[in-house]
Amino acid sequence: MALHPQIQQALKAMADARLPAIENLSPTEARAVFDAMAKARGGTPAPTARSEDLAAPGPGGAVPLRVYWPNAEGTRPAVLYFHGGGHVLGNLDTHDVIARNLCAGSEAVVVSVDYRMGPEHRFPAAVDDSWAAYRWLVANAADLGVDPARIAVCGDSAGGNLAAVVALQARDAGDTAIRMQALIYPVADYGLVGDSYTRYATGHGVLTAAAMEWFRRYYLAAPSDADDWRASPIKAASLSGLPATVIVTAECDVLRDDGVRLAQALRDAGVAVDYKEFAGMIHGFFGMTPAVDDAVNAQRHIADALRRALA
Repeated sequence: MALHPQIQQALKAMADARLPAIENLSPTEARAVFDAMAKARGGTPAPTARSEDLAAPGPGGAVPLRVYWPNAEGTRPAVLYFHGGGHVLGNLDTHDVIARNLCAGSEAVVVSVDYRMGPEHRFPAAVDDSWAAYRWLVANAADLGVDPARIAVCGDSAGGNLAAVVALQARDAGDTAIRMQALIYPVADYGLVGDSYTRYATGHGVLTAAAMEWFRRYYLAAPSDADDWRASPIKAASLSGLPATVIVTAECDVLRDDGVRLAQALRDAGVAVDYKEFAGMIHGFFGMTPAVDDAVNAQRHIADALRRALA
């Protein structure tokens, strides 16, 4: 299918702004562009009761968190959210609107995690921080008004990668608190394989095939890390015993096949999977609310799935 007219309009706006290609920038320069894009996107978030910036102790120091409480009474379930950005870009502010929308839509407490990133802190620093944030959430559930037996992990792109890894770590630790993993166009395999890497290599937004190579270069400590399941969760020895999973992909995205392959691998392992692809969408569309109708629809789809799973 061709690019959706609303996506064509968004790409025209990017072209008119003459944004430089990520793969031609330094990490510092790319972060400035990414932050500016998030700020320019704007959007009015759904109302929540309140939010607070906190921190969890991590192996490399404090892990910044932003906690959002919904307008709902009583002890609530929780969603641990990991932002996207190729394990190099992004922060609590770039994904603030998404986190607020998911908080309101799922009626759960959302804990957004500002994990360490490459190249300053290469793999597995982000994984270690993500796991530390999860353990902090469980340990501090009572103080947060959270039911520690009703937790979901969620993330987009690199954040989807980390959510999947945390779910695997929890399974291996014998922890059954995680009821769902919600993965939005996740990085499932840092081998960067699949026909979508060729089909959508260029011309479909900022995430090109070359940009993914750039992210891999700055995130992984060595090329062999791509074979580690903590970097490429689809390569885990087993995917059985994982919680119910919802996966959203964009049709016109280099990561599209990662989502397809991961969904099938999970099904083959006996995991219940809700897979939904949005036609004519590109990587990053999930955050393009309210300008892109399917961004609104995708956020609603994820929030509804989380609310049902955590009921």
